[in-house]
Parts: sequence; structure tokens; C-alpha cells
Amino acid sequence: MPVTHTYWAEHAWLEPVVEPGVALDVGADGRIAAVRTGVASPPPGATVLRGLTLPGLANAHSHAFHRALRSTVQVGSGTFWTWREVMYSVADRLTPETYHALARAVYAEMALAGVTAVGEFHYLHHAPGGTRYADPNAMGEALLAAAADAGIRITLLDTAYVASGLRGAAEGAPPDHHQLRFSDGTTEAWAERASLLKDREHARIGAAVHSVRAVPARQLGTVAEWAAARRAPLHVHLSEQTAENEACLAVHGCTPTRLLADHGVLGERTTGVHNTHLTDEDIALIGGSGTGTCMCPTTERDLADGIGPAPALQRAGSPLSLGSDSHAVIDLFEEARAMELNERLRSHARGHFTAAALLRAASADGHAALGWADAGALTPGALADFATVALDSVRTAGAAPRLGAEVAVFAASAVDVRHTVVGGRHVVRDGTHTLLPDVPSALARAVTALH
Repeated sequence: MPVTHTYWAEHAWLEPVVEPGVALDVGADGRIAAVRTGVASPPPGATVLRGLTLPGLANAHSHAFHRALRSTVQVGSGTFWTWREVMYSVADRLTPETYHALARAVYAEMALAGVTAVGEFHYLHHAPGGTRYADPNAMGEALLAAAADAGIRITLLDTAYVASGLRGAAEGAPPDHHQLRFSDGTTEAWAERASLLKDREHARIGAAVHSVRAVPARQLGTVAEWAAARRAPLHVHLSEQTAENEACLAVHGCTPTRLLADHGVLGERTTGVHNTHLTDEDIALIGGSGTGTCMCPTTERDLADGIGPAPALQRAGSPLSLGSDSHAVIDLFEEARAMELNERLRSHARGHFTAAALLRAASADGHAALGWADAGALTPGALADFATVALDSVRTAGAAPRLGAEVAVFAASAVDVRHTVVGGRHVVRDGTHTLLPDVPSALARAVTALH
């Protein structure tokens, strides 16, 4: 493949080391054609990336419309369940047009933070009251278009959500009036609608079980089989709340993890999101099946959910990834840092994860969880998706570039990202989004329209 453009990185993290003067040659297919080290100065015509260049970051768990809740839900106290009521009120006001505007701005905010791929956990399918749009996937298509307009990749995790809670082994309680727009009625109807969605160059279609609360046990297999037939990613909210565990034990006599295992949901293409309140047996089931774990520390602390057993899950064999979930903040460096620092608070010990492992969770392992196994590394043949962190900001100034992962995870923040490249396309240049130059105004307009 002939080289169409070259990016010259002042410093690049070529795991496990940082190399100075790295030329990243990009082919017409949007992949890295060659990685040349020891290139002391920019080649003629190359785009210069000053700072530390990293593989693009993967935000493995997103609810784009939750971005409209930022700061609003901080008024007063409350619980996860009272927060959920505020979330429902925002969901009730979204249309395909307003959802596109909001998601485009949110995904552009992610690009500014170095995110090159997002996993959108999508359950807002229909009009309020459950009325079907003429295009049954109008809301999902709005998200796919928003990601394209923002210049990032997306895995649309189309989510089965057909019940409002656990009621019995055969069926769950019917959706309430807010949840009617989430529901297809049955997982068979969900599968029929989801099958109309198709992969495209910037997008993959995956599946999700919202939770064991929202999909009755006898219907879990339908979702798992749909994903398996397509070799697609399958995600599920798992044991985020102790109340979910208690209800599952009362109805099914087992934990949510055991219920998912017994119905074929766990496996190497599956990712459990949160995985917060787990038994030792749960951890063994998740790790032993190769099921991944997506931690969302900033949301988990915002909602007072608790601290998940990330080190134990990793030791058991569960690959770790990271997400910004409700978008209390959009900063994958903060998510990575928090996973380690939360564990320090709980254990009174340091050093549970290396900085390299945390950065890998935010990049290569996150991409793998979303079905983009060919992204997340600066290697020939990989997708040309990368981000550059400034080394001269008030947060990073003075840090030795050779530390690489430590600088990114423990010093930098999202505002230090200067460049983001997706498929060889320069989406963020010198801190400005090239497709949506005024992201703050776009966010303000989209959020204000929903309040």
C-alpha cells in the first residue's frame, strides 16, 4: 500500500518504550504502513506532532444523552435510583434530530480528549410511549451519523431492554411509561430490528443486554445467540447495584453473574460493565470465561456505586477496559488513573496496575472490547488512530518523555490532548476540532434544547 501521508511524532509510546523522533507512515487504506524510529527531524511534507503520541483511546462505555445531565444531577443528594428518574426525564425529550446534535457534540468532545472509538450502549430506540419511528432504527442511525460527523469510530451496542425489573423466572415486570421507548416488547422483536443495522467503514454493530433487570432470564439466550452468530461484541451492565444482586437472588436463587453464565451470555466477546459487587465465584466465572470488564470509575464514584474488584478480575483472566459512561467527565486518563487510585484507597497499598497496563486498558484492550482488534497500537498494519499529549502544559511540564505511560496516566488530562488522528485523518489539530471547530457552543446548544 503506497504511503499517502506521514506524521512525525516528537515522542511516541511504542509499548513498552518511548522513542524520540518517530515517523508514522499512513497508507490510503487509513492504516499505518510503517513505523520508523530514529527520525531526528520531520521528513519533508510530514505533519508534526509535538508532544507524546499514543495509540488512540477507546471509550468502551457511553450513554451519549447522559451528557445533558452533567451538573444538573449534582443538585441535592439522592441515590442511583433518584438519579435515574432525572435521566428518564431527559430521555423523554429526545428526538432523532436532537439526539444527533447532542451526540455529535459529545463525540467531538471525546475526540478532543484523544478518543478515537466509542462504544455506545444504545437503548433509546423508539419515540416516547413506545411509538415506532418510520425508520425503526432512526435513533441508532442518528448516533452512527453523529460519530461520522465527529470523525471517530463507533461500536453501536444495540441494547435489549424489555422489562422494568425482576419478577419471575419466565418474565420480568412490564416496562414503565418512561421505558416504553426503550423496549421492543421481546428480545425476538429486538433481534429483528437490530438485524437491520449494518456495519460500515467507521462503525460496527454489536449487542447488549441492558441488565438482568431489563431482560428476563428466558430471553437472555436470544441476545447471546444473535451476537454469537455475527461474532459481534456483547456488553451487559452487571452488578452495578447491590439491589440488583438482592433481587436476582430472591427471584432466581443466584447472582446476576451466575444467571448470565447459565444462559450463555459470558464469553470472550462479552464485556461486563461495572462488575462492582461480585462474589469470589462471580469473579472466577467472569475470568474463567474470558469475559471482559469495563470499569467506569468517574461514573461509579459520581453515583456512589462502589469500587469494583478490578485487580482480582484481571488476575482471574478478565481483560480490563474503561468507559466514561454518564460523562460526569470525559477523560480516559482520569478513568485510568482512578482505577488505580480507587484501589489504593480501598487497600491502603500502591501499585496494583502499572501505568502501561492502565494505558493499555484505555487503548488496545478497549478497542478489542468494541470489536476493533486492529486498533490501539502504533504498529504497521494497525488502524492509523492516535492522539498526542502536550508535554509543556502546567500538568505535564517537567515530566521526562521517556516515562511515557506514567506521564499520560498520572500527569496528563483530556485538556492536554493536542492532536487526534483517526484513520490517518487529522480530526483534532492543535487542540481544535477540524470538523466542528466550536465544540463548546455545539454542546451548549444541544444540552440547552433538552432543558
